[in-house]
Amino acid sequence: MGATARAGNATRADAVAAFEAEGCSAPRFWRNGPDDRYGPHHHGFHKVLFCLSGSIVFHTDAGDIELEAGGRLDIKPGTSHSATVGPEGCDCVEASR
Repeated sequence: MGATARAGNATRADAVAAFEAEGCSAPRFWRNGPDDRYGPHHHGFHKVLFCLSGSIVFHTDAGDIELEAGGRLDIKPGTSHSATVGPEGCDCVEASR
């Protein structure tokens, strides 16, 4: 599978510590409003993303992956995905490795 999610209760500090421990790039924080959408795309790198508040659903060829506050998503390079932000919006942080 090109993307895997883990539920959890990660905080901003937990996410940054995980990025550092795994040799990831500097973190990039972002937020979106309710029901915002990202069209289909892919990356040439392994993306690691934590949802810090709210929720977001990632749509992949293998099915939908819902990420809620504290959860982590790993997306392998070349994995096509799109996303729909949940009804409360979301705050996320991501990095690459």
